[in-house]
Amino acid sequence: MGISRRVLVVGGGIAGLAAALRLASSGADVTVVEQAPEFAEIGAGLQLGPNATRLLDDWGLLERIRTTAVAPRGLVMRDIRTDEVIARQDLGVRFIERYQAPYLVTHRTDLHAVLLDAARTRGARLVPGTYIEEIVQRDDHVVAVSAAGRHFTAGAVIAADGLKSAQRMRLVGDEPQPSGYVAYRGTVPIEQVPTAENLHDVACWVGPRCHIVRYPLRGGRLLNQVAVFHAPRPFTDRVLTGDRAELDEAFSMAHPDVRAGLEFVSTDRCWALADRLPTRRWVDGRLLLVGDAAHPMFQYLAQGACQALEDAAELGDVVAAGLPWRDDSWSAALQEVARRREPRTSWVQTTARAFGEVCHADGVGATRRDAYLRNKNGEFFDELDWLYRAPGEDSRPVDRQPARTAAGTNER
Repeated sequence: MGISRRVLVVGGGIAGLAAALRLASSGADVTVVEQAPEFAEIGAGLQLGPNATRLLDDWGLLERIRTTAVAPRGLVMRDIRTDEVIARQDLGVRFIERYQAPYLVTHRTDLHAVLLDAARTRGARLVPGTYIEEIVQRDDHVVAVSAAGRHFTAGAVIAADGLKSAQRMRLVGDEPQPSGYVAYRGTVPIEQVPTAENLHDVACWVGPRCHIVRYPLRGGRLLNQVAVFHAPRPFTDRVLTGDRAELDEAFSMAHPDVRAGLEFVSTDRCWALADRLPTRRWVDGRLLLVGDAAHPMFQYLAQGACQALEDAAELGDVVAAGLPWRDDSWSAALQEVARRREPRTSWVQTTARAFGEVCHADGVGATRRDAYLRNKNGEFFDELDWLYRAPGEDSRPVDRQPARTAAGTNER
């Protein structure tokens, strides 16, 4: 293939591998570089809404994901102090029929492994241990130079290098914005946690400036827990040293059954939660940002990986339509991807911020939240349609200005 059909993907995580898979499937000659010494994913569980599982089904990967994933019965919000149910959304037949896809929870490493194998099978070259230090754009191609001096020549570069993206810093120049919250995580055999018996839901206990999420993984053999709370610390790094006393104090008001599960949350380290303001600057000539490099978001809507898969789908569609090959118009093709994706991802980012505030409300705010959710009687489809419906069926109003105003935007 000629240079114009070569694409360099920077970053070998979920966003990068999904992009590589769809590009290779659409006729591009793809190389993926990853700065780590091997292609591997860290972390624990993640949630895949039907907007993501529908794409995995389209790509022929859903059945492989299902072999290790769990289809939870419902999404349940509980009061962290009393353990009482505030709201429940059933994820059974009606949900699947409405969105034409299931809601699944899976281990990050399992999704990563499936995407890695699929990208390799489609012909993507995988180059670990490579940090891209410089990108030089020419009239008809781009040259990426690694820290070791290796040159990669391509028609386009897809930057999928995560929250702390070096390519985003060069393009937008903004820093991650710390939230003041940290997350402790733990995944253990489910039989070790007595309070987790018969857990078939994604359960979220919410309280003032804190919440805990639990759900099963690996066919119900593992329990995934994430404990999030406000703990202002200097944002020296995303991964921080954990503190058992800090964790126990943050949830001292929690129901005994909830506190009992915290014994199985690892305290060796914790993660400082951060995002960035939405930006319209996804593209610089022949370079496109995707995934957390383009739209890092808080986890409150469980959409980080889902939106990365949507990026890959849109990128693949534009390339499959032949736009980059028309007069070597990679810049126009990448601008088209950004035009299609930026409004939606900006809305997801700002809504995730707002939903975090709802989860962590106290006093009158919490009372109003609980009353509103209980009055819904378990029917939340009108709140979910905009996020989960297939493209072309989005029910969200076009005017996104209120969300942008509330959460801010980065126009640089």
